[in-house]
Amino acid sequence: MATRREPRFKLCRRLGVNIFGHPKAMNKATRDNSRSGRKLSNYGIQLLEKQKIKAYYGLFEKQFVRYVDKAMKSKEITGTALLKALECRLDNLVYRIGFASSIRQARQLVSHGHILVNGQRVNIPSYGVPVDSVISLSEKQRTNEMIVSNFLELQSFASPYIEKNLEDFSGKLIRLPNREEIPIEVNEIYAIEFYSK
Repeated sequence: MATRREPRFKLCRRLGVNIFGHPKAMNKATRDNSRSGRKLSNYGIQLLEKQKIKAYYGLFEKQFVRYVDKAMKSKEITGTALLKALECRLDNLVYRIGFASSIRQARQLVSHGHILVNGQRVNIPSYGVPVDSVISLSEKQRTNEMIVSNFLELQSFASPYIEKNLEDFSGKLIRLPNREEIPIEVNEIYAIEFYSK
């Protein structure tokens, strides 16, 4: 399984937005080392927004293009359909529920088989989680101090489309998210325009 391994803070500075939510990520950001701080062409703006979405969800180009193609065939607004599909990936929901403190950590938990969907072990990070599915931690990992502390400390990190059960170490996707509820700073319209040429 391929993973993005570039320096995280450097990526945040280059894109001009704190992708990982770390308090120190943008400390060294300047106009010189941030692409968003410079005057960009229309193509440059489209490319930047596309790169932001890929970075938020930890995707490579080939994976991302598949999501864009699927969104373009949707009856919904293309940009919204794209973000909804990405938001419902298993690795992202594991992160949103609070089992992991980053997408990278969430992906590792999933690929190592520590996450159950409706009681069944799923080890595919890109698995599209259906509405009303319960995502839970495997019994063995409920004694893992790092995961437990993540889950309990991040209980204030709430998403209105996810219902958490702190006692049962689980979260439920109660509905698809609305665009304004998805906590990422991007203009997805530009990203779609990039592929619409």
